[in-house]
Amino acid sequence: MNDPLLLEVRDLKTHFKTDEGTVKAVDGVSFTLRAGETLGVVGESGSGKSVTSLSLLRLLPSSSLQAGGEVLYRGRDVLKMSAGELRSLRGNKIAMIFQDPMTSLNPFLRVSTQLMESIRLHQSLDKKAARARAVEMLRLVGIPDPERRVTHYPHQFSGGMRQRVMIAMALSCNPEVLIADEPTTALDVTIQAQILELIQGLAKRLGTATILITHDLGVVAGMCDHVCVMYAGKVVERGTADELFEDPRHPYTRGLIQSVPRLDRQNASRLYSIPGQPPHVVDLPDACPFHPRCDSAMDICRRQYPPVTSWGEGRAVACWLEEKRS
Repeated sequence: MNDPLLLEVRDLKTHFKTDEGTVKAVDGVSFTLRAGETLGVVGESGSGKSVTSLSLLRLLPSSSLQAGGEVLYRGRDVLKMSAGELRSLRGNKIAMIFQDPMTSLNPFLRVSTQLMESIRLHQSLDKKAARARAVEMLRLVGIPDPERRVTHYPHQFSGGMRQRVMIAMALSCNPEVLIADEPTTALDVTIQAQILELIQGLAKRLGTATILITHDLGVVAGMCDHVCVMYAGKVVERGTADELFEDPRHPYTRGLIQSVPRLDRQNASRLYSIPGQPPHVVDLPDACPFHPRCDSAMDICRRQYPPVTSWGEGRAVACWLEEKRS
């Protein structure tokens, strides 16, 4: 815990105004990130993971409403930064790997142009030095013959190689924080493992703190130090990876863990599936949003959102069962 605190998110709220009402995509999310640490953010599709990551760098469209909270990078609130301050932050101090490598790269520009843009902007290098840095980064992420490949266009790369280019771009300015938003989406299982191993190895080598957004708990178990479990825009459980897997306290966390196939068990029964569907997050009532799918739901769960029960080093659960237990 002696590592410096790089990022502190306090009660972050990001809402969208729609014809149906207010969509509370992120509703009171809080967490911290220290240097060299890997934080996993997990949950089903629609839980608010990606909107949280985009909110950290203010990359959302104008239809979004920053309804509250703070995103403190080394004590400075990103949500209050000017446009110039944001430009010097994005890609330089905080970088992001987006979900889909197929659409994240500009198909009309060579890879060298796209890599060199951020390098020249943030590192103040001339064209020759920036190109050398681009080649170095492609070599670092395992792309063969980088001197030649750097001149190619995105369509000349496979999906896995495009994702490696995105990782090279994100790490080219040695950021202190790397946000990886489901970086293995649309990649086959073998390439997924290679990409995740690459991110983990480079983060350790460069000392980068990482926020890994995923729905794969197997990835979380192997890569993350701490975990936030999100549901309906809120963090319902938080703790170290060991704590969450050894002693999950929220019924949703237990359901996610039970849904993971286990190859180490003989004569396993039918794979568990959480019943029902995630809630429609438009004007949610003041109740536990998981209660319609929870086999432990009580009457109070249908009437009031549970308080957050905290203990130990960052362990927290928002569940009435935990409130009764304490």
